[in-house]
Amino acid sequence: MADDLKSTNSLLTGRSPAFTLQHLRYAISAADHGSFRRAADALLLRQSTLSRRIRQLEDSVGMVVFERSSGGVSATTSGREFLRVARSILEQLDALLATTHSAGRGEAGQLAIGFYTSLSAGNFRASLMDFRQRFPQIEIEMIEKSRRRLVTALRNGVVDIAIVTGAAPLPECLSVSLWSERIMVALLENHPLAKKELIYWTDLKAERVLLSRRDPGPELEDLITAKLASPVDRPRIFFHDVSRGSLWNLVGAGFGITLLTEATVGTNFVGVVYKDIRDTTEPTRIGYSAHWRADNENPALASFLKILSERYPLPTIGA
Repeated sequence: MADDLKSTNSLLTGRSPAFTLQHLRYAISAADHGSFRRAADALLLRQSTLSRRIRQLEDSVGMVVFERSSGGVSATTSGREFLRVARSILEQLDALLATTHSAGRGEAGQLAIGFYTSLSAGNFRASLMDFRQRFPQIEIEMIEKSRRRLVTALRNGVVDIAIVTGAAPLPECLSVSLWSERIMVALLENHPLAKKELIYWTDLKAERVLLSRRDPGPELEDLITAKLASPVDRPRIFFHDVSRGSLWNLVGAGFGITLLTEATVGTNFVGVVYKDIRDTTEPTRIGYSAHWRADNENPALASFLKILSERYPLPTIGA
C-alpha cells in the first residue's frame, strides 16, 4: 500500500490539472471492457467523450495507456502498471468513503459503554446482542466501574453511555428509564427460608445479609432500609470488598445470605438457590436507566440509543 500511495502522489502531480479521479474510472472501465465503445455504453457516455477524456489522461501523465485498434483497445506495458496503481487508488478511496459514510450514519465507529450490572443474562445482555447483530461494524468497549467512577468517566468522555440501577439523573447528563429486574435472595438450599413458598422482606429479620462494598451493594443496603423502616426489623448487614462471585461463594460456605438482581442468576453455584423477595403479592423490582452527555455527538451512541428506544419505549427521566 505504501508503494501505491507513493505512486498516487506521482500521478496526482501530473503535468495538467485536467487529470481527475473520474479520468481514472474511465480508463479502468475501458480496460475492463476492452473497447471504448462498450465502456462508453456502460458509463452512459458518448464514445467520443470517453475517447477524449482518456486522451486527456494520457497527455496529463505523459504516457500512452492504451493501444488502439479496429478490434478495441488493450493496455500498453506501462499502461498496465498505471492501471494497477489507478485501481488501488480508487479501491482505497471507495473504502474510505464507505467507512466515512457508515460512521456518519452511526453504522460504524466505536462506542464505550459503562456498567456495573451482570452480563451473564438479562435485558442488558439482550440489548448488546441486538446492537451487535444490527451494527456489526461498530466496535464496542465495555467498561465496568462503580457508579461514582462512571459519573467521572461520563464527564471526561471516557464512556459514551452508562447503564446503572435506579432512576436518579447523573450530573450534566440526559437519562432514560430502561428495564426493571426482580430482586432475589441467594441462600443455601437447606436454609429455613429456602423451604418457604414466598419470602417477604420481613422474613429477613435476624438474618446475616452479605453485601459487596462495590455497586450495587450500597443501593441494596438502601433498599433494605427503605423496605424495613424499623431498625428492629432489619437484618444484620455485613459488607465485604469482594466481587459478586466471591460473595456467592461466601453464601455457599454458609456465611449468610445475599441479595442480587435476576440477571445475575445466570451464574450457578452448587448448593445455592435463588428466590424472589416480595413486598406483598408481587416480587420487588429495581429499575435500570441509561445516562449520556447531551453534547456527545458520537453517531454510534445515537444508534445504540435507537436500539434502546425500540426495546424500551419509555420517557426521558431527567437532564
